[in-house]
Amino acid sequence: MGDDKRDTGLRETLEDRDPNSLNQHVQIVWDDIIGEPEGARSPECAWRVSRACFARARDSCYTLLAVLAAPPCALLLGCGFACLAFEQIWCSTPCLRCVKIYLASLRNVVQACMAATVAPAMDALGHVCRHIRINYRQDATEDRDLLVI
Repeated sequence: MGDDKRDTGLRETLEDRDPNSLNQHVQIVWDDIIGEPEGARSPECAWRVSRACFARARDSCYTLLAVLAAPPCALLLGCGFACLAFEQIWCSTPCLRCVKIYLASLRNVVQACMAATVAPAMDALGHVCRHIRINYRQDATEDRDLLVI
């Protein structure tokens, strides 16, 4: 029974090779590439033969490239992503964590200084500006101010 589950899982993996829809932009189906408008139609036999040639050439060329180039590409991509993961796990993340720890105390000092100096000054400025009223009048003549404070 364990083999049946494993075979089913393998079969599902082989059937759906792009489960996250990573390559939806790559359209290599005849109908998505070639289309004849009403005014320009080739003979039916030419259309069918062209479609068959396209499909067979695409499949053959892709198969050949996949057999020859996919394993080395997969090897390089695997090594590249392994290096990327190693760098993130063992270098970048610990380094960023150290910076956050070191700068936490500096942040507290800056916050205390701002609370002691800038915050009271801004509060005082807010109290001064709170009583300013601006009225815009459209009926004023040109020699009179349009903005009254």
